[in-house]
Amino acid sequence: MSANAVKKLDPVTLEVLRNALPAIAADMAVDLQRTSYNMMIYEVQDFCCALVDVDGRLICQNVGGVSHFVADLGVVIKDAVARYGRNGFAPGDALVTNHQRVAGQHLNNVCVFTPVFFDGLLRAFAIVRAHWVDVGGMSTGFSAPSLVTDPWLEGLQLDQIKIHEAGAPDEKVLRIIRDNIRFPAAAMGDLRSQLAACALAERRARELFSRYGCDVVFAAVETMFDEVELRCRRAVARMADGVYQAEAFLDSDGADESDVIPIKVKVIVAGEEMTIDLTGCSTQRKSGLNGRTLAGAYIAYKGLTGPLDMVNEGSFRALKVVIQEGNFMMARFPAPMAGWSRGLPTVVDAVLTALAPALPDVVPAAHLGTLGGTMTFFGHDPAKNASFVLQTIEGGGWGGRPYEDGVSTCVSVCQGDVRNAAIETIELKAPVTVNRRALRENSGGAGRFRGGLGIETQMTNHVEGRWSLSNSGRRGCPPWGIAGGGKGAASRNYMRKPGESELHPFDPVRLVCAPGTSVMVATAGGGGWGDPLEREAWRVLEDVKDEFVTIESARELYGVVVDAATRELDIAASESLRARMRAVRGA
Repeated sequence: MSANAVKKLDPVTLEVLRNALPAIAADMAVDLQRTSYNMMIYEVQDFCCALVDVDGRLICQNVGGVSHFVADLGVVIKDAVARYGRNGFAPGDALVTNHQRVAGQHLNNVCVFTPVFFDGLLRAFAIVRAHWVDVGGMSTGFSAPSLVTDPWLEGLQLDQIKIHEAGAPDEKVLRIIRDNIRFPAAAMGDLRSQLAACALAERRARELFSRYGCDVVFAAVETMFDEVELRCRRAVARMADGVYQAEAFLDSDGADESDVIPIKVKVIVAGEEMTIDLTGCSTQRKSGLNGRTLAGAYIAYKGLTGPLDMVNEGSFRALKVVIQEGNFMMARFPAPMAGWSRGLPTVVDAVLTALAPALPDVVPAAHLGTLGGTMTFFGHDPAKNASFVLQTIEGGGWGGRPYEDGVSTCVSVCQGDVRNAAIETIELKAPVTVNRRALRENSGGAGRFRGGLGIETQMTNHVEGRWSLSNSGRRGCPPWGIAGGGKGAASRNYMRKPGESELHPFDPVRLVCAPGTSVMVATAGGGGWGDPLEREAWRVLEDVKDEFVTIESARELYGVVVDAATRELDIAASESLRARMRAVRGA
């Protein structure tokens, strides 16, 4: 960065670029979403778009981009530069990678990126990571970590492959990809959408370089890094120095001898700097619950220090993450990584819980603890003579907060603006009927501020196909409360086969199901915050009327008596009951 660039970077130009650069990523997202082929991109929004500099530093990411992708974009670019060299790229090149050696995620998360040139020099990369509907193997819809024992079984691995060179597509490589994917029309359509989004970013970036000069643009980038870092440091400085610890666990994956998978975090606050130590977490697993990512620590830190700031490289400069090779979140390839993201929400919850004593007016109770209730149904529709894939992620409850109830039916904090698929889209794209999508009564943890509610979503298929429901991971360790709050309800999956009268608990994975089969996911609720007996009785009454809480739970958990016939509050009986409940506690 030259001295002239600093002089030219006046406050007005800085403010323009502060907004113009993230706008490029936002434009990429709009382009991708409008042109993609599969529901996980255009409906669920399981993707992120970004600009990354040649050193792998994150310049900007689209607002709402999947949070747990942010830690693993720079490593992809660094690896590509190490592979090809800084002089190994040309205008018109395009690369694709999903390889777990570096990317450390399930193979459905495919990165497509292109170099950005200006005045004949490589200046940056435009990159899109998006969830493909299928990459072969057992990847259809969502990967199956309980069945996948190595990456080759999971699907097609693409390791920094140039699919375009100097603007010319490599048809042989593209044909290999097409031939190894069950739904090539959707996958190749999504690939073209990712390429189009990157091309748009290249044009927008060159426009900025042409107008302001590269030196000025990158001077602004460095300034934005510094500013975000400073705000993060100030946020940490407001916390009391100390060592804070918390632990939780995931359910056993059945592949190792241990009953549970430990999540242990240690957070060290020293002045303006924070260290998140994850070395106490489980070693890598024989099942697919592995990954290579710092995302859990990054997301927790970002939420604590600057949740509303733009995300860029400066967001994490003052954070040190300690994690060893062989940890299940830093697993060595070829460990299976189909369920790479399962542990991340629990890591975030554990980091926040550890810091609750330092931030008693900030930290919420635990949220649903998984990515959400994922539902996949795929097969062939005879009426349309076409194959189909249905995918949706059903949200759950977030924890109660020190000042208000938790939010209901949201996906994990790790997922940005990911959402469930609309009922109309589901029924249009797949031969199913959505029988029910409703808030799950009594699922929010009791507290002065109640945990958010989970959701119950039930569907019935009309043709033979394969169902997979992934809604587990922390049933034995449901979302916990804070400051005396109760735990949220754990998640459950259900199935009813043709001829059966009731749904029964079941976790199907790629299970062939006859027409008329019904399945349901019931997602977890968030934990409660504070003593349930301190919740205003009128709020409990409103919860009863809204069918968030049953009359029985209002009495047993909150000490609030509601008349079953009139559904009115019995004030005297409630005060008496609460007094007795407090006396029992004192005893």
